[in-house]
Amino acid sequence: MRRALLVAALTALALPASAFAHATLRHETPGFRQELASSPRQIVLRFDEPVYALPHAIKVLLPNGKDVITRDAVALKSARELVVAVPRLAKGAYTVRWEALSADGHVVSGVYTFGVRVRAPLVTDAVGAQGPTRTEDLVRWLYFAGLALAIGGIGFRLLVVRGPLGAAANGRFFRVVGAGIVLVLEAGIAGFLLRGEDALQLPFSRLLYGDLSPLAGGTRYGQAFIVLELAFALVSALIYLAWLLDRDAFLWAAFGIGIVFVAGLSLSGHSAAGPGDSKWSELADWVHLAAAVLWVGGVVQLALVVWPGAPELRRLAFVRFSRLAVVLVSLLVAAGTYLGILRLPRAHDLWTTGYGHDLLVKIGLVCLALAWGAAHHFLAVPRLDREAVAGRLGRTLVGESAVAIAVLLAAAILTDSKPPPQPGPVKAPTAAAVHR
Repeated sequence: MRRALLVAALTALALPASAFAHATLRHETPGFRQELASSPRQIVLRFDEPVYALPHAIKVLLPNGKDVITRDAVALKSARELVVAVPRLAKGAYTVRWEALSADGHVVSGVYTFGVRVRAPLVTDAVGAQGPTRTEDLVRWLYFAGLALAIGGIGFRLLVVRGPLGAAANGRFFRVVGAGIVLVLEAGIAGFLLRGEDALQLPFSRLLYGDLSPLAGGTRYGQAFIVLELAFALVSALIYLAWLLDRDAFLWAAFGIGIVFVAGLSLSGHSAAGPGDSKWSELADWVHLAAAVLWVGGVVQLALVVWPGAPELRRLAFVRFSRLAVVLVSLLVAAGTYLGILRLPRAHDLWTTGYGHDLLVKIGLVCLALAWGAAHHFLAVPRLDREAVAGRLGRTLVGESAVAIAVLLAAAILTDSKPPPQPGPVKAPTAAAVHR
């Protein structure tokens, strides 16, 4: 049966996917994020297929949202090119929003930015884009939760159990890990589409025909999304092979790849691209999230796999995980403290800024989870041989898992939150500034 599933999966991968035949933007003038020395005379969009001009199809927006193009000024330069004359533009950043009717009847849309004697903003900061929303926070939380279930679960199996599981526990293990990797892949796609929907300012029904290339290739977030989806698709294949062929070598490979890429979206978040960040802060962010994923994933494995499915391994797994958890929590706290000091250099930022408030909530949840784990370690482990204690501990482990997952929700919100500006020396105004 398993070999038949493997053949079916390989056959599905070999079949070509059907393509959507609609026009795609191939070249734009001015170019994407191009910094011009002077105002352009026109905007030219070149497509790979014939298009039809729509009324007001090209907008050139000022930072205040005003369009500098007069209505119905867009014309077809050729069957595959849209062109519009541009009035003289002052120094500053500009957003181009465009749409065209493709020959197949679909309206294709896109957005990009350019600058006149200034650096152009990222497409995620284009005029009209609102930035991360609470929906994106929820999606990123699901992503982090998936990482904990998948990569943290595999780490628990390899580093704590260190051997085979019974049939019941093994089935539970692969169901939990499988659910985690599906969450990672699907939440990653959902997050990218939400960010694209915000940048393009399109309803979700039209997003399929939007040009997402400036987001995918021109932002740190988009580049991370592509790399991570490919990496975790490979991880999912390795997990599938480990279940199919019952070989731990595939789990080791999946764990190695997963733990390397575990903090990819965190490193591309809003808080990881501010002033003061460096390779050291990126390393600390990776250590922080990797330790959290292994810790949370281990607690979930104890609650959902070992306790109900492998009672003979309860004491051994709990004691081993307690020792590992001490190391993981130490790394998590040390890296988190460093990042907190880096992003909140002034003590009062902790209670006077939104980022500080989010951080306080996360600290509170971490302290609750640590207190819960300490109670398990010091009160429950010495009495673990008693059946009644073991039964109650299984239920409280579920509660500890819920708190640990809530910690990941706070981490997701922090990742998309903007830290307060860094303090800097006050510069005296220059003569040019005084006479401006």
